[in-house]
Amino acid sequence: MKTIHETQQWGIRSASFWMTLFIAVGIIFIGLRFIINPAAGAIGYGIPIISKEDLPFGRIKGIRDIFSGVVLLPLLLLRMRRATACVFTSAITVPAADFLIVLSTNGPSDISHLMIHGLTAAYMAITSFLLFKS
Repeated sequence: MKTIHETQQWGIRSASFWMTLFIAVGIIFIGLRFIINPAAGAIGYGIPIISKEDLPFGRIKGIRDIFSGVVLLPLLLLRMRRATACVFTSAITVPAADFLIVLSTNGPSDISHLMIHGLTAAYMAITSFLLFKS
């Protein structure tokens, strides 16, 4: 007979584990893109860099994105579902704020970039629900 701990183990057999890992690794790559090529990263974000003086802001965003992904990796590695859920849920503020920034800068006609940020926030909300679900 298995103990409660053994039957309720969270990890690689859980969809929420892989959904979280997908976002963590994805945002690390996006951050690296901003550091390596801030202009390309900014175009993908939805607000292009106008002048050479703007390049450091792309790199700043890259560091933020890399941290957002890296902070989840030890929690996933240690299979800390509850801590992962709390950190991941808090991180929903990033794509939600990105959505609002693109909306206020480009207006509602920039559907493609608004969808990228909005769907990311929605995906993260669904993942958070699954992480908290027993």
